[in-house]
Amino acid sequence: MNYEKLELQEQLIVSKLISFYYLEMSANFRSHGEKHYFWEMVLVDKGNMEVEIDGEVFLLEQGELVFYRPNEYHIGGAARRTAPNVIILSFECDSPAMAMFMEHRIFVPDENERVLLSQLVRECHEAFEPSSKASEGVLLQRRKDAEFGCEQLIRNYLESFLIHLIRRQNKLSQVKKAKPITIVKENRDKAIVDDIIAYLKLHVSINPTVDQLCNKFNINKTYLNMVFRRITGQSVHAYCVSLKIELAKEMIREEQYNYTEISERLGYGSIHYFSRRFKSETNMTPTEYARTIQSKVKRIE
Repeated sequence: MNYEKLELQEQLIVSKLISFYYLEMSANFRSHGEKHYFWEMVLVDKGNMEVEIDGEVFLLEQGELVFYRPNEYHIGGAARRTAPNVIILSFECDSPAMAMFMEHRIFVPDENERVLLSQLVRECHEAFEPSSKASEGVLLQRRKDAEFGCEQLIRNYLESFLIHLIRRQNKLSQVKKAKPITIVKENRDKAIVDDIIAYLKLHVSINPTVDQLCNKFNINKTYLNMVFRRITGQSVHAYCVSLKIELAKEMIREEQYNYTEISERLGYGSIHYFSRRFKSETNMTPTEYARTIQSKVKRIE
């Protein structure tokens, strides 16, 4: 028997990758203006970023994503005296489906899209190392020890990410401004976690315990631990450890406080304990990190 073959449709194809950066900016970082023939997307992972596109200025907050269209003049930099972390990825894609990104510019990826993006970033880190030929326009350099299939997964994750953004935007366009009750319920847990995270950031120096958080937000311990881990992927304790280190890195990059002041503001018992914890989490002392981040910024500029 002869079987008919069904050729799978490909409605969005990323043909080439141009660049990938996970950039930890200094508080006064500002890029040179540029435009190019390919697409570029920028996600603010932490902090705030200001972008100017063809003379129009946008402020991006944590979790927001912007697309630069081909041949569109743009400038980007840190905003509100923060030292933002940003993901920058540029690529070629001539698929008609990209027209949606011509109509809409700013996006806030949902939980599933953030998972795809984290997988994409992981594979990019695994596949590429800083290019030794950046001055010649070669922005990606393959790692010799990269895992099997990295570049194929990069394309798969990037295409999936773009497809999910398009699907969600299409659904939002269909329902217009109506917000179904199901979406409200889905966002309830995230809103609670967002409130807890905001509280932790505000009171990072006093090291709130889980029991204190339960009393503050009037929720039980089991529910708090379950929803916090589901939304963030970490326990409350692990998140607090990471939060302190990320805030320490931001303060170091912003250069407003010395190490003793940073230690006190983050609730460490002493500068020596702060230094040990920082090195345990980053494999660098605070001083080594301060030197390294400056070199990263200069290399990418």
